[in-house]
Amino acid sequence: MRYTPIQKEIYIQNRRNLAKKIKPKSLAVFNSNDIMPTNADGTMAFRQNNDIFYLTGIDQEETVLLLFPECPQERYREVLFVRETNEEIAIWEGHKLTKQEATEVSGIETVFWLSDFKKIFHLLMGKCEEVYLNSNEHTRAVVEVETRDARFIKWCKDTFPLHSYNRITPQMHDLRAVKSPAEIAQIQTACDITEEGFRRVLKFLKPGVMEYEVEAEYIHEFVRRGSRGFAYTPIVASGFNSCVLHYIENDQPCKEGDLLLMDVGAEYGNYNADMTRTIPVSGRFTPRQKEVYNAVLRIMKEAKKILKTGILIDDYHVQIGEIVTKELIDLKLITTTEVKNQDPAWPAYKKYMMHGTSHHLGLDVHDVGNWDNEVTPGMVFTIEPGIYIREENFGIRLENDVVVTPGGNDDLMKNIPIEAEEIEELMNSKVGVM
Repeated sequence: MRYTPIQKEIYIQNRRNLAKKIKPKSLAVFNSNDIMPTNADGTMAFRQNNDIFYLTGIDQEETVLLLFPECPQERYREVLFVRETNEEIAIWEGHKLTKQEATEVSGIETVFWLSDFKKIFHLLMGKCEEVYLNSNEHTRAVVEVETRDARFIKWCKDTFPLHSYNRITPQMHDLRAVKSPAEIAQIQTACDITEEGFRRVLKFLKPGVMEYEVEAEYIHEFVRRGSRGFAYTPIVASGFNSCVLHYIENDQPCKEGDLLLMDVGAEYGNYNADMTRTIPVSGRFTPRQKEVYNAVLRIMKEAKKILKTGILIDDYHVQIGEIVTKELIDLKLITTTEVKNQDPAWPAYKKYMMHGTSHHLGLDVHDVGNWDNEVTPGMVFTIEPGIYIREENFGIRLENDVVVTPGGNDDLMKNIPIEAEEIEELMNSKVGVM
């Protein structure tokens, strides 16, 4: 394992917290993700289902968790099923968890091989009154491939049609939205690794470098520091590409005088960082580029003041929209008349900043959480304003990750260079890459 895992006590507490949120005499079921195929006999790298990871810390395929807090037989109140290994699997795929190792990671005493699942599950279904099943209900999810959870839901309802079924997603979203100190520490590590990648790129970038070469500098630094790689598909966008919000081709040259927008983040222990920086390919901003850059940076600094305990994210975005509007007027990109006559459903500022300013961050880059709830301490958000001027051939976005505290928020990326002058100084210093 290349990352330092969270202590099992955190997963024990997570399960206790979930037990308080479900109905009496309920059984909840969580499945790991599938290993997804590519072509022929190829597969994608395995990525654990975030809900089962949050509750167990088990980072292995073909895992099932059953939670039955009020089961009459105490040993079945928490049951974990893992894949049984053998010599051939060990030769071809490497070590898999033993039952004892699964207990040490998760804190769950009752561990069976997956081959025992149907027998144990049938026993427990005869004792419970309610069943909670899991699914991906993220508001932005597009699920076209049938998941392990989806297949299980069909099988379970066909096999046990008279049970009362419930969704576990709302409870999981509420719990996962507020991070424990141990989770915040993992995110901080991901941010620190991201910082090292960015500092490397500041010394590497020059006119003529390809976008994918910049991407390679990041992945080199991420992997050598214990990350499995990018938290999401990286955006390395030079020139006009910086105006394309989800540009991921990363196949164009970085030209003299252009800006390079980089939306990248490292993963660490399944937790994610999400950073955006926009830097001058030539090492110096033009006066216009710096004018817009500093406007975006002012928006970010104001957003940090607003994003605090008690606010609703919808209200927060309204306030940010007002700040963006003022900056755009000062930049002579929109007029007060356009603002006066704007469509409330699509304000005038949206021409130059089309996306929201913040989203939850954690096990998912766009992490789960109930947007109707007030912001509370322990929530982790991005702050990512941008201004995209297609007619001037450049876009600027800046993004840091913050954890909400009782008195405001703490910037997990406060050590990553962001002031225009500091960026220029670092890019033009003679200190080499480590």
